[in-house]
Amino acid sequence: MSKKSPGGRGRQARSAARNRFRIIGGQWRSRVLSFPPVPGLRPTPDRIRETVFNWLSTQVPGARCLDLFCGSGALGLEALSRGASSVLFVDQSEPALASIREHLALLGSDSGRCERGNARQFLSRGSGQVDVIFADPPFDQEWATELCTLLHEGGWLAPGARVYLETPASRGEPELPPGWQLLRSSRAGGVLASLLSPPEPETKQEPTDQEQ
Repeated sequence: MSKKSPGGRGRQARSAARNRFRIIGGQWRSRVLSFPPVPGLRPTPDRIRETVFNWLSTQVPGARCLDLFCGSGALGLEALSRGASSVLFVDQSEPALASIREHLALLGSDSGRCERGNARQFLSRGSGQVDVIFADPPFDQEWATELCTLLHEGGWLAPGARVYLETPASRGEPELPPGWQLLRSSRAGGVLASLLSPPEPETKQEPTDQEQ
């Protein structure tokens, strides 16, 4: 039987370490979870996640969340750990979603649901309002304006909803549709983390006596 070289074991260990992430807060704090080596899958780094969940500290507890392009599920699982009432994980990769289902079972949570699909088609269908949306789309595509439009037109945004978006830092601040606001942003390495606020829904004015 041939022996594996120490160098081979080292490469395997480094690969395994890269395919892991740590939940950094809440009831599952410090739990380390693994994910499959799906091309392009890149969990949000600890430093950015800590910043984002500080921004959302008052919004996440009890929130209905949507984790788009969820990949490893790091953002949605972090939200559940911090008290979100539910998270819908959406991705095109079945291996990634299968891994998230395993994590939910391991953590004893029935508050997460996974759905495989194309983000555009999924958002176009509409499926009820959510309070917090996490979106980490592929960096080789420009998604900000279209994402905001699809969320608005699909009726996804509950009053006071917040949208977290990751984009390449090299592109600068994302272009947003009219009425949307960039509340906060932070750069870490090549990633720009942005917290967005959609326009407030228009309120119906009561007709005056003359109009009745």
